[in-house]
Amino acid sequence: MATKLYQSSPTPTRPESATGIINGTKAGVGDARIVVIIYGPGQEKIVEVFAEVLGKPYRLASTFSSVGTEDHGTVIGIASGDAKGDILSRDRQLVVAINAHCVALGMPPDLDLSASADYEFLYTERPFSRRDLSRFIAFTLGQISPHEALIAKPRTYFISTTFPDVRTALSNLDILSVGSDAVEIRVDLLRETLPDGTFSAVPSLSYVGEQVMLLRQRTELPIIFTTRCTRENGRFPMDNPDLYYQYLYRAIQWGCEYVDVEIWLPEHIRRRLYEQRGSSRIISAFHDFSGNFKWPSIQAQDIFQESRKYGDIVKMITTISSVSENYELEYFRSQIKANNPDGPPLSAVNMGQLGQMSRAFNTVFSPITHPLLPIVAAPGQLSAAEINRALSTMGQLPKKNIYAIGSFRATPQAAFFEKCFNELGLPHNFATVDRGTKGSVESFCLQADFGGAYLSPPLSANLPFIPILSDAAKTINAVDTIVVRGEGAATTFMGDNAMWKGIRATLTRDFAPSAYKGRAAIILSASGEDAASAIFALKSLNVGKIYTVGFKARGPLAADVEPFTSIESVQRVNHPFAIISCLPPMKSHLVQPLLRHFSTNGRATPGGTLRNGGRGKVFVDLANGPRSTDPLAVAEKNGWTSYGVADASAFTTVETLRLLVGQNVPYSFVRLASGRGLY
Repeated sequence: MATKLYQSSPTPTRPESATGIINGTKAGVGDARIVVIIYGPGQEKIVEVFAEVLGKPYRLASTFSSVGTEDHGTVIGIASGDAKGDILSRDRQLVVAINAHCVALGMPPDLDLSASADYEFLYTERPFSRRDLSRFIAFTLGQISPHEALIAKPRTYFISTTFPDVRTALSNLDILSVGSDAVEIRVDLLRETLPDGTFSAVPSLSYVGEQVMLLRQRTELPIIFTTRCTRENGRFPMDNPDLYYQYLYRAIQWGCEYVDVEIWLPEHIRRRLYEQRGSSRIISAFHDFSGNFKWPSIQAQDIFQESRKYGDIVKMITTISSVSENYELEYFRSQIKANNPDGPPLSAVNMGQLGQMSRAFNTVFSPITHPLLPIVAAPGQLSAAEINRALSTMGQLPKKNIYAIGSFRATPQAAFFEKCFNELGLPHNFATVDRGTKGSVESFCLQADFGGAYLSPPLSANLPFIPILSDAAKTINAVDTIVVRGEGAATTFMGDNAMWKGIRATLTRDFAPSAYKGRAAIILSASGEDAASAIFALKSLNVGKIYTVGFKARGPLAADVEPFTSIESVQRVNHPFAIISCLPPMKSHLVQPLLRHFSTNGRATPGGTLRNGGRGKVFVDLANGPRSTDPLAVAEKNGWTSYGVADASAFTTVETLRLLVGQNVPYSFVRLASGRGLY
């Protein structure tokens, strides 16, 4: 491989970590341009839904030239027939153009519009996935950044769907993706049936687009878009590099979080994709099946340096002939980390049975398989459970005691933790224990094999045996998760709060973070302590004024929080975008007058059928237990998009597992395991 031919090329400036939510605090501002939605015949309603998800008004226009600076803060809709007239001459600094195409209108979409737009959103009208739209628009506009959270994790995995049609995988996707931080769609393995019953040599962009759409509708995990060539264990031909550009650039337009770009592609193609990647991240990939590649060689260093020029992650995969080459890889990995402290991260493994040790040692996007997959994507791939068991055997994942302390006995959550440990192949013991007298939690922490704990109710944040606190735990003044850091004499504890993350994930399930910016919200609670996580979650979304019922906020959360003092004070408030009830079950009915008073025109639905109506306001009921009336039913009847404690608890469980064991269990699996399906 002639990597030295490229050495004189300048390395592009690496982007700052400026998008999305960093270290769990404020939502990112993202792309501030005017959003223009191109819609198909009879699909004007998609413009309104985009506007609702973004929390903005909308209007319809006839041309791009009619969109001006006065439209900042408004979503603009232009019919597809009109958009073709001047889309190429649009002011790209002023507007971001999204081609929204309903697949029921036929595939592929208008090819000129697809190529000319900044992004393309494919959707089905029945069923309509509002969650999919919310994720797409928040990601493409840079309001969320999964990459920021993933690169901060100590270990990440991705699973490759090796099905010829992803529909085959959808029913098992909740289980397939346990332990994965992303899901890869192997485009080269897709098989598109032609009218004569044969298969297309290369699946069409139309077929691939639908496959990406279906996959994203069924998983909240980031998608890795991969077109593996014939030389690198794939099926894409290598005689036309421009074909790769067409598919990989379209992946960026479709909002795929990661795009795998093979290093053999011409530099001008790799550079162009890197410059056009928007919010997507480039995985610069090198594979060697010849057996001639050696980790101690100058070639290995050259390949990394060439890969990093146009990559946010560098992936190097090779074939080896002896176990000792795994140790050579580890030395190479340590050199790269020492000499490139600013990244990009290196994902490197050796293939085959001899290289399985390297899969356990690799910490960045290790490719994994699952018994339910029809084939493994590469020789020697292991499941997440197999890697965890290998780490445990090698002493890299010591057995620990992890506790749920408090009111957990006989709850589905406690049983679920144990189920997850089994599914992930983790060696830890999990136990639910009652909270005893003062100091009992500290006694658990002082055990030699203590591996962390989840607490309900949470502890006050000012505890001497928890020396480190996250910003959230410190501000909320509540620790619901104790995380163990270090080993042996260097062991220390960090107190964190997972509940606020669960609430925020619920709030943004069907709405972009920008929908909350500057908007009013109402929280009902019997005490400030019970409401603290909800206040923090709302403030992380940059809400405006927060009004309270039943309590008065104090301390660092009190800024811009005002209690209702009378009926008149309620009537003076503009329509709130969100209402959160932290009331106990026997008092949860008290929220119903507010839901009726601030009712919307029509009924907003997060899923089901795409339709008009509703202003997209959000109600979250955190009451857990039997009650005399159902606030969720009242809320939905009055046009609120509503979520119960099961939604917030599932998201909180996802965050808790990430904190305690550093591994991802998707929200969909949590809900599936709790006995309630999602789809």
